[in-house]
Order: sequence, then structure tokens, then C-alpha cells
Amino acid sequence: MSESIETSETSETSTMSGSNGTNETDGTSGTSEMSEMTGDVPEVSIVLPAYNEASTIASATEMTIKTLAGFLPSDSFEVVIAEDGCTDETPEIAALLARDHDRIRHFHGENRAGRGAALSRVFESVESDVVGYIDTDLATDMKHLEELVESVRVGPYDVATGSRLLPDSQANRSLKRGTASRVYNGLVRTCLSSSVHDHQCGFKAFDRTALDDLLPTVEDRHWFWDTELLIRAQRMGYRIHEFPVVWNPGRDTTVDVLRDGGFMGYRVLRLWWQLGRTE
Repeated sequence: MSESIETSETSETSTMSGSNGTNETDGTSGTSEMSEMTGDVPEVSIVLPAYNEASTIASATEMTIKTLAGFLPSDSFEVVIAEDGCTDETPEIAALLARDHDRIRHFHGENRAGRGAALSRVFESVESDVVGYIDTDLATDMKHLEELVESVRVGPYDVATGSRLLPDSQANRSLKRGTASRVYNGLVRTCLSSSVHDHQCGFKAFDRTALDDLLPTVEDRHWFWDTELLIRAQRMGYRIHEFPVVWNPGRDTTVDVLRDGGFMGYRVLRLWWQLGRTE
């Protein structure tokens, strides 16, 4: 586990459960126990990051399994619900889903770690050859899931990411948020010499070897995590497949354009300074 994740300001306890009923506690609390999957390690793991998703997590998980089963053997994949310090019934629902379905696992974060930190912890816990995540509101049309997975599993790429900003993309966003996204991604492309157009789309997959190399280098624990991961992947020479997607927001976003935009801009400049010092 990367140093930036281990040295958190709060004590975090996480458990991962599968249909065998065993648990694991992640390294942030000082102890670690990995539960074993029923059967062989799956080739593909898709993570659903969840914070207070009680009303949608069951349907999102069902749709993800159904879509994966449409192009993969049923014993070759798993869906991991990674809930992060939820205050609603998401943990209980996720635990029941994991108990009743051998393709579902549940990663429980007792305290809120942050989106990036929660994803990093789960990615380090699974052992699949291909590891991906999709936003739990399923804003990206699930018809793209096959391209996401297969471009890494059988294709020539190390990283795959959906994009709302390519010419053939179809993104239903307000003018305000669409403009903010283009400004942010333009800043990233200019300051960090990125060839990716959309760094923040919650629809990504990674080759295991690439992921193991990348995770220890990523410092951000929150929303800049996606951008930093893609920038470092490019700097390390990994092959990235960015493809257009159909995207419709599944719910009202909690992102504040001015507040969060300012923070993200600061993170871009900070990473630019860090990378400049090491080159």
C-alpha cells in the first residue's frame, strides 16, 4: 500500500466480505486479513465506489453483473461494492448482496477515506488481471462496458477510460458544468502535457501490472486521483485507450464548481511542480 494512503489523518477500518462470510481488515488500522474468493481468482474485477447509495446500489450491482455476463464467462469476473464511510443503509445492503451472490464482494470502510483512497485500497486488495471501476449512478451507458474491459483484457492497452469530450461523445450536461469540465481538462492537457481529453470520467480499467506500478506513485486521496493516475500512466509509458461514451447524469452532483474547481486547479499546478522537479 502506498505511503500516502497509509499515513491518513484518521484511523480507518475496512472489511471485505465475500459469499464465504469471511472478512478482511485493511492495513490502515494496523492489521490485515484477506478473505478468499469462492473458487479461483476472477480474471476481471469491477469496483462500484459507493457513498450513501442505499437507493441505487442493488440495481447498479445487478446491471453490472448482467452486462459483464453478456461477454464474459460467469466464473471469470466479480463485482466489488466499495462503500466508504456511509451513513445510510448501503453497508447492510452491500453485505446482503455479497452473502447471496458468489460474484459480489463487499469492501466496507468504517470511516470516510475519500474517493481516491477508497479505490486505491480496494484495487490493492483484489488480485484480478483486469481491474476497473464505474460510477455507481451508471451515468456512462453500460453498452460501453465491454469495450472498457476488453480493450485491456485482450487488447493492446494498459489503461482504458471513457470520455465525454471526444467528437463522438454524447454527454448530457448543463452549460455551466460542461464548460467547467472543458476548462479543467484543457488546463491539465496544457500544464501536464496530457494526451487524454477527459480525465475525470468515472469509467476506467487497468491492467494489473500497470496498476501495481501506478498506485504507489499516486498521492491524491480524493477527486484529483483519476487525473493523477492518468498523468502518471502517461509519464511511465503505459498505453491508454480513450474512447467516446454516451453519458447521462444519474443524479444531482455534489460537486461545487467554484470551490472544487479551485482545489482541482491547485492540484494540477502542484503536480506540475512535482513532476518538474523530478525530471
